[in-house]
Amino acid sequence: MSERADRVKVGKDFSKNVEYLIESLAVEENFDIIYREMEFFRRKFGMFFIDGFARDEPVTLITKSLENLTREEMSPFSLEKLIKKHIHFIEVETEEKMDKVIYAILSGSMAIVVEGADKIMIVDVREYPVRSLEEPDLERVIRGSRDGFVETIVFNIALIRRRIRDPKLRVKMMHAGRRSLTDICVVYIEDIANPDIVTSIEEKIDLIDIDGLPMAEKSIEELITPGSFWNPFPKVRYTERPDVAAVHLLEGHVLVLVDTSPSVMILPVTIFHHLQHIEEYRQGPSLGVFIKMVRYIGVFLSIFLLPLWLLFALEPKLLPESLSFIGPEEPSNVPLLIQALFAELGLNLMRMAATHTPSSLATALGLIAALLIGEKAVDVGLFSQEIIIYAAVAAVGVFATPSFELGLANTLARIFLLIATGLFHLSGFIGAVVILLLYIALTRSFGVPYMWPLIPLNIKALYAVIFRTPIPIHNVRPSITKPRDKDRQ
Repeated sequence: MSERADRVKVGKDFSKNVEYLIESLAVEENFDIIYREMEFFRRKFGMFFIDGFARDEPVTLITKSLENLTREEMSPFSLEKLIKKHIHFIEVETEEKMDKVIYAILSGSMAIVVEGADKIMIVDVREYPVRSLEEPDLERVIRGSRDGFVETIVFNIALIRRRIRDPKLRVKMMHAGRRSLTDICVVYIEDIANPDIVTSIEEKIDLIDIDGLPMAEKSIEELITPGSFWNPFPKVRYTERPDVAAVHLLEGHVLVLVDTSPSVMILPVTIFHHLQHIEEYRQGPSLGVFIKMVRYIGVFLSIFLLPLWLLFALEPKLLPESLSFIGPEEPSNVPLLIQALFAELGLNLMRMAATHTPSSLATALGLIAALLIGEKAVDVGLFSQEIIIYAAVAAVGVFATPSFELGLANTLARIFLLIATGLFHLSGFIGAVVILLLYIALTRSFGVPYMWPLIPLNIKALYAVIFRTPIPIHNVRPSITKPRDKDRQ
């Protein structure tokens, strides 16, 4: 092509329009891009579509409607008249720029070039391949809805609108990726969400300048949160549940959906958002508080239990006499720090192996982990028994963390504490804890302090975070997102 597609306009010359599209789309080389030329009321019609996206039924209905027309009925000819009276389909529009036409075809729509018209019809007859709506594996509940987001963005938006039938709900379509032209939706409730946050997110997406987004939502996250690539603590929360996404919209958050991904980004968020789980709100308030407390204890143990054991094992004088049993009874040839690091390595290797192991082999993998790595490692003196116990409890705490990303970040924090404690004992543990707390406190998610409402302190909001309040009095929004209405904590 001699000219860029965004500078080429559709003309009235049918042959030139068709030749340009055939050349741009490489129709002769791509077996799945179809060009079909037909004639109705003595005018040529050229149809471009992608095999696998276009549905047969609406295309057949359109052609049947056109074949009954006469030249006299369409005289004088007008493309708008043709669409209004004879194209009996809901989603039809006209386009005069070739780059927009090419984008529509590659997105799955059908483009119809009509002889004598200076615009091209775009008919949305596409049907994307999609799997069934299933409950997400990472966010299962005992009671509740079983639907979850899928890889098709249109269906995901429909699942949200099914739960929020508010005319103020805004769904803005954007695109990113010079070659992939990936569809991205920014979703928020207009009279609740902070417009500054919405504008900031949209501007960051507009500035994305990259060929494609093969990792979908993860690529977007890294590209719109600059300066934090090496910070392991997640700045956005992911969910695959429509009910969770709807709740956060009502709280004033913004959602970012990326086509081809079932994971929806929620932002801005704090560390406490990553510790929430829908199961807490599917039970009564007292049971919800109990579930929350157990989860918080599990997350705390996943970070501090193993480093604390290592500290007391290295410095037994710090222990009161009633806890003097903590620590290995006999000295080992392998330093305790090395044992702890090897235990971390083994646990993470088993976690990764379990992820990639077929279900038919999962039992064998469990036997290997329990017998060969656990029991036999203790027998040969590689690990002390206490290391295995505390490392296992820490691993359970990681699995109990609702956010997979936060669980991995907590694992890195635990390893950091282990190394500092093993090298510098008490001073190393205290110093590492202070550094870790400062690091988290200085982290921000789109301007929101990561440890809010603990830092800065907001007693009312902290109470709502720690305790599960009853639904009738829970119609308030966290003030940290600066919602536009007055119901805020």
